[in-house]
Amino acid sequence: MAESVVRFAGGGLTVSPPLSLYIHLPWCVKKCPYCDFNSHAAQAIPEAAYIDALLLDLERALPDIWGRTLHTVFFGGGTPSLFSAAGIDRILTGVRTLTQLSPGAEITLEANPGTVEAAKFAGFRAAGVTRVSLGIQSFNPRHLKALGRIHDDAEARRAAELAATHFDTFNLDLMYALPGQTLAEALADIDTALSFQPPHLSAYHLTLEPNTPFGHTAPPNLPDDDLAADMQLAVEARLIEAGMQHYETSAYARPNHASRHNLNYWQFGDYLGIGAGAHSKLSFHDRIIRQMRTKHPQQYMDAVAQGAHIVDTRTLTRADLPFEFMMNALRLNEGVPAALFEARTGLPLIVCTAALEKARAQGLLLPGATRLQPSVQGQRFLNDLLELFLA
Repeated sequence: MAESVVRFAGGGLTVSPPLSLYIHLPWCVKKCPYCDFNSHAAQAIPEAAYIDALLLDLERALPDIWGRTLHTVFFGGGTPSLFSAAGIDRILTGVRTLTQLSPGAEITLEANPGTVEAAKFAGFRAAGVTRVSLGIQSFNPRHLKALGRIHDDAEARRAAELAATHFDTFNLDLMYALPGQTLAEALADIDTALSFQPPHLSAYHLTLEPNTPFGHTAPPNLPDDDLAADMQLAVEARLIEAGMQHYETSAYARPNHASRHNLNYWQFGDYLGIGAGAHSKLSFHDRIIRQMRTKHPQQYMDAVAQGAHIVDTRTLTRADLPFEFMMNALRLNEGVPAALFEARTGLPLIVCTAALEKARAQGLLLPGATRLQPSVQGQRFLNDLLELFLA
């Protein structure tokens, strides 16, 4: 519809944003009770057939990204480490053949401690993976059991050791505010993680999503809001003391080890998503679109063969763009240059004047014309800050 198309100021986007590739591998050994991702418990994985579909999906998407360089690749899931190293190698060979993959591209693969061993990590590295992100969640056996994880604390430690051995940069994913968790236990997880000297660490507050067993049928007994807030502050202080920069709401990194793939999301860059249920955000001269692919793996494979795998395409409106941009950019503690708004959306920043004035008046955004940066208060109450930019 004509009214849904963004009519950019100045005739359109003059420079395409950086481009990333997200590859969704949707199988897990079992579904965790807190997880609302598009993942499916695996009896057997049709690895070869799924890779066929992925590469055909990528081939069909080439007109949308023609001539553009891919700067990062991210294998997400599900549990991508369930795939063989040979399978990951085949996918990356296809990516290099079909696209302009930057020679220095960051290539990340998510892995779960219960699904890796030394030979597999060595194989992933040989295939071209430069970074792994390990879903540790906790080093405490009681909390791992409460979360329904398939690994125990010994496997978590072993996986962290393997990551440090095989990769120059890696991420450890942790959660806090877990069922029955104390402040001391949350900090013990952080201290154990730091003992492996991770270049990057993610620390997420456990949230109860509606369409999960934790959120719907069997809600656990979680720490109250005050204790959860104390955990957040203590985790942040401990990680900063250890020399890590708190650069995004849940992300901490040593210098030069921030996730380049995730930074591209947060800076409103472009990404092509292939695989079951994958999402894309792509910019063209006169419009920005979002896409979603068929969610169920078998239906996705069938649909790709028919060229009918994109089930939703939406063009962002002028009214959508301020919130869409800020929802990403203001997750970054240092924010972004103010000029990035027009560069990424094609709209002048003046369209946000009223919301920016309110945000600064409420102490949620720092003053200054050259940078869009949340205050400490804005970081703590990010949802309140973002609501100001809703259409």
